[in-house]
Amino acid sequence: MRLSMFSPLSLSILLLYMFQTQNCAAKKSYIVYMGESSFSPSSSSGEKSFSESSLTTLDVKAMTKSHFDMLGTYLDSKEKVEDQMLYSYTRCINGFAAVLDESQVAALNDNPGVVSIFENKENRMYTTHSWDFLGFEKNGVPSLYSLQKKANFGEDIIIGNLDSGVWPESKSFNDEGMGPVPSKWKGTCDDGGGVTCNKKLIGARYFNKGFAANNGPVPEEWNTARDDASGHGTHTLSTAGGSYVPGINVYGVGNGTAKGGAPKARVATYKVCWPSANGGCTDADILAAYDAAISDGVDVISVSLGSDEPIQFYEDGISIGSLHAIKKGIPVIAAGGNNGPSDGSITNGAPWLFTIGASTMDREIFTTVTLGDKKLFKGKTLASKNLPDGKLYPLINGAEAALAEATPRDAQLCLDGTLDPNKVSGKIILCLRGQSPRLLKGYEAERAGAVGMILANDIISGDELYLEAYELPSAHITYADGESVMDYIKATRNPTASISPAITNFGVKPSPAMAKFSSRGPSKIEPAVLKPDVTAPGVDVIAAFTEAIGPSRRPFDKRRTPYMVMSGTSMSCPHVSGIVGLLRAIHPDWSPAALKSAIMTTAKTKSNNKKRMLDYDGQLATPFMYGAGQVQPNLAADPGLVYDTNVNDYLSFLCAHGYNKTLLNAFSDGPYTCPENFSFADFNYPSITVPDLKGPVTVTRRVKNVGAPGTYTVSIKAPAKVSVVVEPSSLEFKQAGEEQLFKLTLKPIMDGMPKDYEFGHLTWSDGLHRVKSPLVVKHV
Repeated sequence: MRLSMFSPLSLSILLLYMFQTQNCAAKKSYIVYMGESSFSPSSSSGEKSFSESSLTTLDVKAMTKSHFDMLGTYLDSKEKVEDQMLYSYTRCINGFAAVLDESQVAALNDNPGVVSIFENKENRMYTTHSWDFLGFEKNGVPSLYSLQKKANFGEDIIIGNLDSGVWPESKSFNDEGMGPVPSKWKGTCDDGGGVTCNKKLIGARYFNKGFAANNGPVPEEWNTARDDASGHGTHTLSTAGGSYVPGINVYGVGNGTAKGGAPKARVATYKVCWPSANGGCTDADILAAYDAAISDGVDVISVSLGSDEPIQFYEDGISIGSLHAIKKGIPVIAAGGNNGPSDGSITNGAPWLFTIGASTMDREIFTTVTLGDKKLFKGKTLASKNLPDGKLYPLINGAEAALAEATPRDAQLCLDGTLDPNKVSGKIILCLRGQSPRLLKGYEAERAGAVGMILANDIISGDELYLEAYELPSAHITYADGESVMDYIKATRNPTASISPAITNFGVKPSPAMAKFSSRGPSKIEPAVLKPDVTAPGVDVIAAFTEAIGPSRRPFDKRRTPYMVMSGTSMSCPHVSGIVGLLRAIHPDWSPAALKSAIMTTAKTKSNNKKRMLDYDGQLATPFMYGAGQVQPNLAADPGLVYDTNVNDYLSFLCAHGYNKTLLNAFSDGPYTCPENFSFADFNYPSITVPDLKGPVTVTRRVKNVGAPGTYTVSIKAPAKVSVVVEPSSLEFKQAGEEQLFKLTLKPIMDGMPKDYEFGHLTWSDGLHRVKSPLVVKHV
């Protein structure tokens, strides 16, 4: 989700920031990254708390002083270090964020203690039924093999969320029936803005120094973890770990019980996102939040944030911070981005991140447009008002309702200030999508006196429809249907239409299907790793919302609703975060890689009609869209085998990626020597990708038995025009924890083939478990 949605206060502050930023171009804020803190705890297991490690208040002061001293040597005598320093990272990460000019950056780059310096970039923020759809429940009752039930609903797992804060008063964060806060928790609750914590919401922190360095001083009232300008953080946190809240709906639709994936988990918010046209979530603030969350004792970190474009790992605050978490055994789940359907648009592609795409579920909330000639068109809506069902109103095309000073084209788009009330009042108006936000078109129609709006897609938007919280009765319809409505208006002397109230329908087929906005592979940073890893529900997800602003996030929207529908990989990401929290509860000894592998190798690639998953346009979806497939959390509890990796595996991966010794130091605790002849083919990832098949390529993988003793045999669906041989073809495991290697040789059947990417899969099975890995191959 984007952050360009403002409250009245944030809008005025943003204008001030834009003026200030134009006058402060000489200096920018940067992260001076120096690697791992020497006082970093060894793990996040909770057996040894952070306060019991070697880090003391004196240690923190000493390291902070060293950062101030280092910065001071590069500043002019008239400058004060305190004015330039934003953060001193000391707990798990070693480094600092500061405001610097180009000469100071160049000088610091020559310091042997500095691993890397990168600009403090801004990132963007990329339910009632979804858990039923994923198999946890049936008609609100836990299923027999429910992972939630096995994990006691995530009791005492701590989920940390880097986002836009929290609305602490939401019922999704009530602590009824919860016991004492786990002793491993070392975090705090910043009480700015009246934020209070309890036994459910156990931590709340905010980080805005990096944002202020880029945009100018923030007002005092912004020093709070309260989610008062977005609703994004409240939504994502409640999706991952919200409590049970029965009887919720959004304007009368989507009725049910709201709950997170791990409803008995404890949750903590780390507010790093602030209102800004550039995204509002800076690397400096994100790294500070990682440093705090790791030392606070979280078990899972959820990050529904990301950049607009893929970024090299050593210049990306999310990648760097997440690897520090992985080193402590803390899995990090990240949104894959909302820049689809373009190929290569996937972000958060580091192999240690668990990267999530977005797909639909089998619920739809829709309205029906009925024309005067009895033709019916299905649309989407989430309007807070309804027209009488079946009542026909005069229908007008926006192009015919222009003010004298407006062009018919602008009026067709229902742009602000283009519609003539004398022509629109009392009618349903047909508006065309494009150039302005969908909700603002609704406000223009309402300003002009329309009783309702039919919003038709333009040719680019096609069949892509979204639920929006319109104030007036509305229906969002496809491009083809919009053309039909326009034809009806042109051919009819007195056209009329009605818009029915929204209804909810379940069991929609085929589901899931990929969302158009969901970013796709191949990764532009490293195509040898398939991203996203999996997909999860991310379309029309209902979860908790802030009550500081209206659902449109516009100053003039006075409505308030405790729950709201949102779409994006930001919504699919916390679904997987909740699932990972449940798996950690029943498998506390599993590594982040093992947890990821369990979910990936048990994912499915078929929809509920038993056919292959489709893309938004009805074409067959591919692993570049869904990764290993749609998550099946109940199967992930007992995957049979896992592909495990450790920090050295990731460092070897970076060697193969071409990182030199200096860049490797950005990710290692000390000097690391690259193994001889290591290639991507040796990187133990659950998916197998060969983007440069020139001749025979042998891939090595290592699987660990996490179940009972047994023998697994392999089956292959080879990518087109490629032969695949696996040796050995069976693996016998005599005990849990045993690991075995296998080799997979891929060979083009014809020279120069395949010219485009081709897909297949490899499956190990003992008759009970199916451990499935995607195969992705392209000839160079």
